[in-house]
Amino acid sequence: MDQTVQNIVFYKDGRCSLCKNYDDNLSKEIHIDEDGKKRFKELIQEVKKSRKGDYHCLIGISGGVDSSYVAHLVKQFGLNPLAVHLDNGWNTELAIANVEKLVNDLGIDLYTEVLNWNEFKKIQKSFMLSSIANIEIPTDHAIWATLAKIAKKEKIKYIFAGNNVVTESIMPEKWLYHSKDFRLIKNINKKFENVDMKTYPRLTLFDYFYLFIVRGIRWVPVLNYFNYVKEDAKKMLINTYGWRDYGGKHYESIFTRFFHAYYLPEKFGYDLRKSYLSALICSNQITREEALEELKKPPSEKNQLLQDVEYVKKKLDFSDDEFEEMLKKPARDFSDYPNSNFLWRRFSKLVNKLRTYITRV
Repeated sequence: MDQTVQNIVFYKDGRCSLCKNYDDNLSKEIHIDEDGKKRFKELIQEVKKSRKGDYHCLIGISGGVDSSYVAHLVKQFGLNPLAVHLDNGWNTELAIANVEKLVNDLGIDLYTEVLNWNEFKKIQKSFMLSSIANIEIPTDHAIWATLAKIAKKEKIKYIFAGNNVVTESIMPEKWLYHSKDFRLIKNINKKFENVDMKTYPRLTLFDYFYLFIVRGIRWVPVLNYFNYVKEDAKKMLINTYGWRDYGGKHYESIFTRFFHAYYLPEKFGYDLRKSYLSALICSNQITREEALEELKKPPSEKNQLLQDVEYVKKKLDFSDDEFEEMLKKPARDFSDYPNSNFLWRRFSKLVNKLRTYITRV
């Protein structure tokens, strides 16, 4: 990580403030010792006892490494999960093939939530016109909300997720503000496109507390209970299920590939590979020298990137001039728009208790 991160602090021991946060999170959230193994076994028994319908738990599945590996693990535990996939109109054919092959081989039922494209594209376009960094908030929020909605409907208490500390926990808030804030989504949409969000999946602050505290739905970052090595997971998925690699973090989505490889570098000067590679360095999965060599490569092959840009413009109804104007507009911060960040911070102690509750065994 470098000074493209606002307010970063470098210490004499060679670490930066984000690496220090990683170490702090590691001690709190990684459970791979003997006590962690015991707690995980107890968790699986709890999950089995909690079953009230056809399924023990939910898993979100995108076709990427983390979620695919979670699907594999869950079946090894003797659980019958329902896999939930969000189709936001941007899936690559490779991602669809990975999902279908995996669930078929594992014998897992799949539910796909297909977003209303005419509605969703205007929400996405609103975020691009807003000039904030994290234009993936509408998709990530819809995933959260869909999982919560299905868990409530199916009376499922546990959601097994692929988010994890060792590969994802170095991300500055200024780069990617979190996706839980529906108030931000509502206000950005209202300001720029003002589409009636009749069908868009939403999770308000009230919904979040009701579902995850009152109803007791638990979010389980299952990979934090294992010595998760990403390259080993890839090899296993390839050899066992014929899973195919898509070349980059979250590149199973065309829009995400455009977002990571073009929008953020061009408009903000952010290269998210620094974040993901830093986490892999901290977890001893790669060396710093290997990461620096990786950063010398472009984030996406040039012809692919040009194709993605043209595809995004056409799919979101941007004219060439409108797209260029959007890129040249001054960068904005999420805090420039009405949001609920104050409430999230105000009730941070309660949120931390919630996180402890939904991840403890």
